[in-house]
Amino acid sequence: MNALLRWLAAVVLVVAAPLALAGNQKEEALADSVRLALSNAIKDATPPTPSFRNPSDQARYQNWLETMSYRLKRKLPDDQTRTEFLATVWYEARRAGLDPGMVLGLIQVESAYRKYAVSIVGARGYMQVMPFWTNVIGDRNRRALFDMQTNLRYGCAILRMYLDMEAGNLYLALGRYNGSRGKPEYPNAVLAAWNNWK
Repeated sequence: MNALLRWLAAVVLVVAAPLALAGNQKEEALADSVRLALSNAIKDATPPTPSFRNPSDQARYQNWLETMSYRLKRKLPDDQTRTEFLATVWYEARRAGLDPGMVLGLIQVESAYRKYAVSIVGARGYMQVMPFWTNVIGDRNRRALFDMQTNLRYGCAILRMYLDMEAGNLYLALGRYNGSRGKPEYPNAVLAAWNNWK
């Protein structure tokens, strides 16, 4: 009986641990110019295709892709899925002016790399994007938040907006992204997870 109780307690801890950091991202009033800029940022349906200024940049990207692929193999075992995921993270993060490793750390905390993750407050996908964003800046298609590129594009664009709103303060921007601005747990968790992806 004690073994069963210990096992149940362990299962509850494993399941509940990610939920402890789940925030309730708030829908905020946005200036029309901000809404338009965000809307334009997510509308471009161009598939992620990296472009490089020189062979050295391309070599750095290939090295990053190989290194991150090796580290992520246990979470995303399928080679094609993992490669597409990492290429899209890199593309969308760079497009939004974010560090791809930081975005991977955020995804680690938000969804543990689960494409179809849904939080207790309804956030969806890899980057746990709240469905209200599809009404504010998208086409109202909440199901699209389970599409890898769409989810990563929304998440990166929203985080970029929060980073701009917080005058470049990543700690506050991460708190705002999670709906827990001013509380240390979530930003600290993402910053710690980022270390896995440097």
